[in-house]
Amino acid sequence: MIHYKTLTELHTGNHWDAPQHPLFSMIGCQSACTLGNREFTTDCYVIAFKKIKSGIFMYGRTPYDHDNGCLFFAKPRQIIELKDLQFEEKGYMLMIHEDYLSGHELFKQIEKFSFFDYEVTEALHLSPKEEQTILELHSKIQTEYFTNPDEYSREIILSHISSILSYAQRYYKRQFIDRAQVTGKTASKFNDALKRYISEGMLEQNGLPNVAYLAEQLFISPRYLSDLLKQETGKTAMELIHSYMISEAKNLLRLGGKGVAEIAYELGFENASYFTRLFKKQTGMKPLEFMRSNLN
Repeated sequence: MIHYKTLTELHTGNHWDAPQHPLFSMIGCQSACTLGNREFTTDCYVIAFKKIKSGIFMYGRTPYDHDNGCLFFAKPRQIIELKDLQFEEKGYMLMIHEDYLSGHELFKQIEKFSFFDYEVTEALHLSPKEEQTILELHSKIQTEYFTNPDEYSREIILSHISSILSYAQRYYKRQFIDRAQVTGKTASKFNDALKRYISEGMLEQNGLPNVAYLAEQLFISPRYLSDLLKQETGKTAMELIHSYMISEAKNLLRLGGKGVAEIAYELGFENASYFTRLFKKQTGMKPLEFMRSNLN
């Protein structure tokens, strides 16, 4: 696997025209074309817009998604794979080197956009109106990139990129809602996976379930799972795991017959003190207090 530290290396290695700026570039396809097979990593953030003629299932579009363009995001050192993709009409990639963000507010803000950690199959599929908005912002960036390079260009380009990211966050929430209406709530599937984990004796073997394991059971990435659950329930995947385990703990405490430490270990907690802190945070009471109040 090739890793490109600079944009010049990236462009040369992929037979693209030299970048107009050493830390920011645009790769475009204005008519039907094929990019072939490539796999690489970079020190760049990537925002890619694609109208795909083939390879569509690689991007996770379902029958109830919009069939217009889609957006895909990658962060530095994430594997980028181009596999026999053919573009219809327009497609582009924005390559933003980490250093291009230095000293700008987006340097810190970009970390809050969790979709940079999504898999390719969790791409954002745009409605016609959403696509128009994204393409208008791209056109403004293109104008600055090719025709107006001056001391204002970087600020203007980054402001438009910030707008694309904010719109993407809004559109992903719309996509979460649309999919939930057709496929059902992810929270229900998540709880089912938790129940299976416990019923199959995984607590004794591996301790508390983690988000990565449960996401794997649902065939989605951990960040995408947490964002879906946050949209549906107001809680992250880890918060739901904790709530579920504390609910189990309450049942065991009500029954009596077992000490707090024994229950903690039975539920997969590494130590009783962590269990006690989490239980009090969730219920406002220590486990022993909860047990005594229910037994009385």
